[in-house]
Amino acid sequence: MTIRWGLIGASTIAREWVIGAIRATGGEITTVMSTDAARGADYAQKNGIPSSTTNLEQLLSDKSIDAVYISTTNELHRDQTLAAAKAGKHVLCEKPLAMSLADAHAMAKACKSAGVILATNHHLRNAGTHHAMREAIKAGRIGTPIAARVFHAVFLPPHLQGWRLNNPAAGGGVILDITVHDADTLRFVLDDDPVETIALAQSAGMGQAGLEDGVMGVMRFSSGLIAQFHDAFTIKHAGTGFEVHGTEGSLVGRDCMTQRPIGSVALVHGDKREDLIIDRANLYERALANFHAAIAGKGQPSASGEDGIWSLATGLAVIEATRTSRTEKIETGL
Repeated sequence: MTIRWGLIGASTIAREWVIGAIRATGGEITTVMSTDAARGADYAQKNGIPSSTTNLEQLLSDKSIDAVYISTTNELHRDQTLAAAKAGKHVLCEKPLAMSLADAHAMAKACKSAGVILATNHHLRNAGTHHAMREAIKAGRIGTPIAARVFHAVFLPPHLQGWRLNNPAAGGGVILDITVHDADTLRFVLDDDPVETIALAQSAGMGQAGLEDGVMGVMRFSSGLIAQFHDAFTIKHAGTGFEVHGTEGSLVGRDCMTQRPIGSVALVHGDKREDLIIDRANLYERALANFHAAIAGKGQPSASGEDGIWSLATGLAVIEATRTSRTEKIETGL
């Protein structure tokens, strides 16, 4: 069956990645909502979307729409998701799900009560590199994982600056933008949950209004594994990476914390190095294919609402740790 979509937010991520992924996996987009009528109309015209609106209620009252993709700023996610659930629409929501755990739980509860799917758009768990790492760990190829390292410090391009750097009320700052991705990718690859974290944040010239543009820290997982992370908006030349070190070997991923289906993973054991075979599937197309299957009752979304709650809880704990200089527990309320 064809899933018909409404876009809540005329966003860059939708234009660059999600619109194409919806269409590539058999979906159709019927309308886009923007609070700016001229922007919405222009966005619709340029992206081949039949209509635009400034009114959320109008979009949600359209009975032909099966699902919505929410890519507005973070403080709007809760109310838009609650309204979508009430209207019986399935929801794919950008991360973080909300600004607080209470709001995220309210979103999950509303969608469950309405019988609609709630998914979080954590694209990185769809990367072939991370699937290969997860499978290698499950096969015991590095023994017992005991440590991990994520470096996800990049340079935020000018067209994505703005609220991420100057609007605390919208959930700006690098932690809710990038560290939540680290948390979700670690959970996926390790099949393990973080339980506590400690971190230091910085403002290296891009962050405004008290917002951090860089953070370094450590998470401890339920298995005892410790994971180091470095996230930033200010680093132009570092590249990205994801490593997992076990009792018998290591997995070394490079250029893998990215939206593009690139990167490599090497399995190192003693003096032997093996480059793992990586599938190059489009991350967003994998996410949308799984979401469409979930709507049809034939699977689960790549990242559920519960996964979104986990990453939000981790991000909030990291923020608190940067404020207190203490180790903070990660508590999801699940």
